Parts: sequence; structure tokens; C-alpha cells
Amino acid sequence: MTHPTHAKRSLDDEIMASGPAPDLAGAAALLEIGESLGLAQLLAAGMECDIATLANEADLPAQGVANYLEALTSAGLVTQLAETRFRPVDDFETIRHQAGYISWTMNANRPFIEHAREFLVNPEFAKKAHIRNGRHVAVSSQWMGSLAFYPAAREVILGAKPRRFADLGSGTCRLVIEVLLANPGATGVGLDIDQDACQAAQAAAKEASVDDRISIYQRPIQSIATDLGPVEGADVIHGGFVFHDMLPEEEHIADQVLANCREALRPGGIMAITDAVPYLTNERERRFSAIVTYYHRQFMGRRLLSEKEWQDKLISAGFSGVEVIELGFPTGRLFLARR
Repeated sequence: MTHPTHAKRSLDDEIMASGPAPDLAGAAALLEIGESLGLAQLLAAGMECDIATLANEADLPAQGVANYLEALTSAGLVTQLAETRFRPVDDFETIRHQAGYISWTMNANRPFIEHAREFLVNPEFAKKAHIRNGRHVAVSSQWMGSLAFYPAAREVILGAKPRRFADLGSGTCRLVIEVLLANPGATGVGLDIDQDACQAAQAAAKEASVDDRISIYQRPIQSIATDLGPVEGADVIHGGFVFHDMLPEEEHIADQVLANCREALRPGGIMAITDAVPYLTNERERRFSAIVTYYHRQFMGRRLLSEKEWQDKLISAGFSGVEVIELGFPTGRLFLARR
């Protein structure tokens, strides 16, 4: 009797085939759980914490927090200093940043995955029936952006030393507050449509003692098409991943917003736009670019502009000297246009 010949099992080959996927998947799940528990935001690289304090601040049973920290310790995400004291590892922020890609792709956009057929067959119904969780989107985007697209915009803006800075789609005004802290005497504007984000921004500005130098508007960025007051006299205006929300249906409004921003800037001022460009095919960006573009086109009904389309659009709005900066975030670009 003959037996089939089996290739010799190689543990090294199996490990190589899995690559970093198991580590990232485990980290992403643990950090997602911590976010849901209200614990993730209490953990920051280099800061010590203890079980009792975490349990009290998150209003959770101490044993449950202890069990969670045991899992984080086993995963190498935190280090146990004493029986009840812990500290996130030095590369905690990097791990969380990397996990953000999985979190955004698989969790923040979960309705698109689970209801893909409905979106293709009856898109108008599906868009109303299956809404993304805004918190999941915001948190995972923050994790991704912390090391891959936020630093580039921050460097450009701080380097310009603006006396007046405006951020469109400002969220909790983290960027505006950083600019004000780095430039004593400067003033800032944060504009966002979300009420909770604006309220959190007010609280953050007060805590940072810059509330007397910041103006926060709860308005859509489309409002700048008819009222450039909030951005008037700015040295730098920034829009991070907000302009594509107007495309294609409100492209004429987006064009007017850009034209008004150009008009509002002081001579030599900078318009800085961080956004995604579609379907890149280079080896580094192609797979993440593919899912970002597909999500936006198929499920959100949005049109992402290519690098050239962005350059043409900014020049048409009256800007000159458009510079394109490739970001670490696959599919992300920072466009800098001068008045």
C-alpha cells in the first residue's frame, strides 16, 4: 500500500506566512475592548496607572480591570511595576497606531462589510439603514493619524508660526490648541458640525488656558461658501479629510469654499489640505488605498480626487505654488497652496 508524500512541515515557513498579522490582530482587539471599557484613553505611554484608579475613573469592577491589565501585560502592551501598578510600554503609541488600520478597516466600516449586498442592490436604503458608528470612526482615525498624517500637517502649520490659524473640521480642536500653545498671542478658529466635538473642544481649550484666544463654531464647512467670517485674516487654514465629503454632489460648494479661503487668507498665507487620493498602485500603498477608495466610492458615494485634480482645483480657486507631500498614511497626501 502506498501513501501520499507530504511536504516536510516547516514551522519557520508557517511563521513567515503569518507575518505580523497575529500580533496586530491581537493588539487591535485588546485596544478596541479597552476603548469600549473607557480604559484606553486612560492609558498613555510613560504614564503609570493602578487598578483601583482605573476602576474608579471608568466605573468598572476592580477585578475586571485587573483581568484586562493581565491580558495587556501578557500581550506586551503594558509592564507590571508592582502588584497593582502598571505602565504602558514605550512603543505603546506605535502599536496603537498600527492597530488603528485594522480597527478602521474592519470595525469602523463594519456596516459596509456586513451589508455589502444591500449597498449594491439598494444603495439609497442601505445608506439610511446601516450607519457607521461615529465613535469608532473617530477613534480609529485618531489612532491611524497620530503617527501617519497628523505630524506632517502639524509640522507645516507650526513652522509657519501663524498669528491666526483656522481648522476646518476641527473635532476637539487638538491641532488648534497645539498651535496656540506654541505661539503665545496667536488666535485660532475651530469649525466643526458635531456638537459633542465642539463642547469637548471648549473644555479642552479651557483646560489648556487658551479659551480666550480660540473661537469655536458649530457649523458645516459648507458655510464658508457664503460666510468667510470665521477664516478671515488667517495665516494658515487647514482642512483634514473633510473636503471629499462634499464630492461629487456639492462640488460647486467645495469650489466656493476654496475660493473664499483663498480670499480670506492674508497675503502669503497657506491653505493646507490633508486628504486621500484614489486607487494608488505602488507596492506600499496599493492595498490600503484600494479599500479606502472602494469604501468611499461604493458605500459612501464620495469621489476622491487625484493629485492632479487637487492641484487643478486649487489653482482654479486662485492659489499658486501647489505642493504635494506624500504621507506615511497609505493613500494620504498633504496639499499646500499659497495665496
